[in-house]
This record gives sequence, C-alpha cells and structure tokens, in this order.
Amino acid sequence: MNALLLALACSLLATMVVVRVGRRQGNRLLDHDMTGPQKFHAAPVPRVGGIGIFLGVLLVSVGLWLTTDQPLALALTLCALPAFGSGLTEDLTKTQSPRRRLFFTAMSAVLAAGFVDALILRTGLPGLDWVVSSVVGASLVTVFVVAGVSNSINIIDGMNGLASMCVVLILVSIAYVAFQVGDYTIMTLALAGIGAVLGFFVWNFPLGLIFLGDGGAYFLGFFVAELAILLLHRNPDVSPMFPLLVCIYPVFETVFSIYRRKVLRGQPVGMPDGIHLHSLVYRRLMRWAVGRELKRSKVRRNSMTSPYLWFLCMFAVVPAMLWWDRTAVLASFIGLFVALYSYLYWRIVRFRSPRWLITRH
Repeated sequence: MNALLLALACSLLATMVVVRVGRRQGNRLLDHDMTGPQKFHAAPVPRVGGIGIFLGVLLVSVGLWLTTDQPLALALTLCALPAFGSGLTEDLTKTQSPRRRLFFTAMSAVLAAGFVDALILRTGLPGLDWVVSSVVGASLVTVFVVAGVSNSINIIDGMNGLASMCVVLILVSIAYVAFQVGDYTIMTLALAGIGAVLGFFVWNFPLGLIFLGDGGAYFLGFFVAELAILLLHRNPDVSPMFPLLVCIYPVFETVFSIYRRKVLRGQPVGMPDGIHLHSLVYRRLMRWAVGRELKRSKVRRNSMTSPYLWFLCMFAVVPAMLWWDRTAVLASFIGLFVALYSYLYWRIVRFRSPRWLITRH
C-alpha cells in the first residue's frame, strides 16, 4: 500500500505542475488539433500526462531497489524508456509515425526479455505452445504481444478517464492474483502503477485538464503487458489465459479495428477513423447531454462516455480475477466478451442501440 500512496503523491504533484506549466507555455505542451476523427476535446489541453505516471512508477522502482536490493522493478521501468520516450516525443513534436513508435515499443520488449526474463513460454494453445518452446519463438511472440497491447491502450485513449481507468482495473486484477500466488514484487509494481495512474486520473476526469498522450499510453500498455507476462512466467499456477482475458477489451478493440478497416472498408490499417466503440457511444448515446453552452456540453458528453466502457472492461477483468487459475473458464469468458462486444458494436453502429444503454436527460 505504501507503493500505491507514494506513486499517487508523485504522479498527482507532477501532473499538477504539467497542467500549470501547460497554461503558461501552451505552444509547447497543448494539443491544438481538435479537428481529427478521434478528437473530442473542447479546448487545447496538454497531452503529456504520461510524465507524472512514469515518474510515479520510477520513484517506487528506485525505492524497491534501495530497500530490498531487488533490481527487477527498476530494470523493468528503465526498459520502458524507448516506448515512453518515442510516445512523448510524438506528443511534443508530432514527428513520430505509428510505425516508429511500435518499433521503439518492440525495442523495450526486447530489453525486458533480456534483462528481466519477461518471456511468454506457455499460451494454452497447442500450435502456439510449440512456437514459444524455443527462445527465438518465445522472443518473437513476446515482442509482438507487448507491442500489440501497448498500441491497444493508445487506441482506447479517446475519452476522459477511459484508458486510465481501464488500466487501473487491469492492474487491480494483476495485483490481486500476484497476492494470491505470493509474488509480492509484481504486486508492488501493480500497486505502484495503480497509484501513478490515479494521480493522473484526478486531473483527467471528468474535466479533461490533461491527456494521457502517446507517451503515457505506450508506457502503460508496455507496463501492463510486462507485468502480466512476468506474473505468468514466474508463477506456473496462473493460467495462460489470464493475461489475455484481463487485457481483452483493448486487445479486441484493436483486432476488430484492423478487421473493420482492412476487410470491411478496404482502408489502410493505420488510418484513424471515428467509429471505434467509444466514439459511437459518444456520438449516438450521449447526444442527450447537449446543452446551451457547447464547450461545457462537449466536456460532459466526453466524460459520461467512459463509464459505459469501464463496465465493459469489468466484464472481462472481474472473471479474470476470480478464476485466474482455471483455463477453461477464462477461455469461455473470452468468447463471451467477444460476443458481447460484437453485439453492442453492431447494434450501435446501425442506430439500433439497446434501450437499456440509452440514458436521457
């Protein structure tokens, strides 16, 4: 719990400083682009919220190293520097392409595999288990998974509090399972991540005073993926389906987006669009919040969109936490989540939203 509070205090203060500095030096820190298909903010806002989160986790990692002489936490945090640095550079300069950011995230995954032995050695899938039985195969699969999860957190980072609270829910599940198996290093790191994200969340939700940004999204995606992999690698009692189910919302959002863009619409996979599930909820379920003051109503619609997706995320996170050692049950919930997501998406995109989802003013 000390790790959570320490990371929370550090992130809270650091993010407050960034918000204040952003108001004075807006040209360098503010996101002035409000015209893209995935832009839902009402005014220019700093998009470097990852700074406070990274500092919070780093502070706890240094503390663990100094007090317990265990370098794993600090080594893992330092391995995240390429992913975090590339994303932060994009936030500040808009010069980093998605491919370049994925490359540096993959580099972080390679570093973690080498320095902290974070490798996927079992998957619960016969063909894939054969692939990861070799060091080369395990390394390739691990790098692919870490890069994919990191990108998936960036994809769901579209509304105030959406990605950050989903990450908190995922880390709560990881911390709980780590406690159950007695892996207190992973539990402490997960608690540090929870505290650091909550320190940012205070400033991000509901008013959206600062955004997570690519630096924050890629760092959190890397951090979540690596903790799940290390938990699986270090504890044979944990089902290989646990990491997949606990991250299934952002991961399936990414897979579905690739299918939707490439197969259904014949567009490049990396082309941004405004029809992610959270975008549809914002546009088609939140229209009741439109008021007289456009800016205020836009902020309100933005913030009220996120709880819908928090509950969707919990549909996966809670079963993963309860049945973390039962592969068949976890696999069943993965199938149920895919079915629920697909059902909700097609109903909303066709203007046939279920009545129980519609909230009226």
